[in-house]
Amino acid sequence: MPATAGLARIYQKQSILTASPGQLVLMLYDGALRFMAQAREAFSLPREDLRRIEHINSALLRSQAILEELRSNLDLERGGEFAANLSRLYDYYIRRLHEANLRKEETPVIEIEKFVRDLRDAWAEMLRTVSA
Repeated sequence: MPATAGLARIYQKQSILTASPGQLVLMLYDGALRFMAQAREAFSLPREDLRRIEHINSALLRSQAILEELRSNLDLERGGEFAANLSRLYDYYIRRLHEANLRKEETPVIEIEKFVRDLRDAWAEMLRTVSA
């Protein structure tokens, strides 16, 4: 492993350990978006490329896992209707990515990527407003 890759991993780990809960949520959104982008890149590989299916599958499973982590950490009791609605949205996103993976269709990935980006941007704006 190149020295810079090792340093990047150390920095990333330190970032996670020192991040606020709000920053962690933002990092999770960024991770989900990064994996959806990787899946979209894999869709552009030639159909006969055996790595295509593996890359799509891996990236979408990782995106789904992050969205499931976000969903499972919602406080439905304290969050009330807002948390319940967000839980339903995450469930929909996870199901659509699952469908995209089963059918190897890019369209649902593009759809969910836009929704997650909107959530991520709203969350980032909220963090900026609260810290200002």
